[in-house]
Amino acid sequence: MCGVNKVTKFLNQSLDELKKIQWPSKKETLRLTGFVIGVSAVAGLLVMMFDYVFKKFLTYLLTK
Repeated sequence: MCGVNKVTKFLNQSLDELKKIQWPSKKETLRLTGFVIGVSAVAGLLVMMFDYVFKKFLTYLLTK
């Protein structure tokens, strides 16, 4: 019976903590989502650029 009490106490404390969360507004969520998409796009372009440069460099080294 002691294990059930611990689980119940844990669930009650978890619910209490969830009630304390301050969720972001819709405007803030959209802004941050746009930021994440932008950073991901820039990172993808950088990886693509480095891949292209390394490919050209290795092609040059191997065909010379």
